[in-house]
Amino acid sequence: MNTVEPLVRVEGVSKQFPTDGHARVHAVMKVSLHIDHGETLAVVGESGCGKSTLANLIIRLHDPDEGRVLLKGLDITDLGPREIRPHRKTMQIVFQDPFASLDPRVRVGTAVAEPLRVHGIATGEAAKERVGNLFELVGLEQSMLRNFPHQFSGGQRQRVCIARALALNPELVIADEAVSALDVSVQAQVMNLMLELQQERGLSYLFISHDLAVVERIAHRVAVMYLGQVVELGSREQVFTNPRHSYTARLLEAVPIADPRQRRDRPLLTGEIPSPVWPAGTGPEVVTMVEVEPGHLVAEE
Repeated sequence: MNTVEPLVRVEGVSKQFPTDGHARVHAVMKVSLHIDHGETLAVVGESGCGKSTLANLIIRLHDPDEGRVLLKGLDITDLGPREIRPHRKTMQIVFQDPFASLDPRVRVGTAVAEPLRVHGIATGEAAKERVGNLFELVGLEQSMLRNFPHQFSGGQRQRVCIARALALNPELVIADEAVSALDVSVQAQVMNLMLELQQERGLSYLFISHDLAVVERIAHRVAVMYLGQVVELGSREQVFTNPRHSYTARLLEAVPIADPRQRRDRPLLTGEIPSPVWPAGTGPEVVTMVEVEPGHLVAEE
């Protein structure tokens, strides 16, 4: 039995957002999971299922309505801005759109150096040297430090964002659809870079995606989210070769098959798409997770 405390443990976190008419969006409902040191946990599901909200709760960009987030055993859920600041060096995030993540008026070298300045780690020439080393680490040339974001390709901009996320030597990097906006060949380059950095630095990843082909390549474990709740959680092999929840099976069936000889007729899904919006004071039923095999949890249907 593994007795080592996980890097991150999420215990029963929930988050609702108000809407017009006093209704509530149940974005995340009673989610519990953990991320071990050096592993990649992928969170998959359709758009609007709560993946990004869960990531923002873990990194404390949102505050949960209930539940706890523990970082290396320390409860960071209720820490104020000053108290949480030292722990932000442990967790960093790479967003989906690298162009929107960078200030178009700021040179990328300055943008990558900003975390070093904010946390009092390095300034001036020392910061410039560290940023130059980070650029080389992610496959960019130091001569690009004075360029603006519009002077880079999409893949290069995402490498800049990865360099900025690595500036503080984090232990966890949250990749929120970090390769979905990139061409397939560039996706492969960025994923290879992330895997190399994980091996070199022992990084942990929370990898959020709806692209199951990408997830199958990069993840150690997979959490499947549906309407704000985790409905299946297990190793990559368990989820991909033995999906036990009907929603997971439908996700896998929806993956495009390139070879027409392997295509098969699939039943079309009918009916209305369920909504996460509920009148105030009501909400969806919380699922009950059952361990169907060691490490493989599935929601009862």
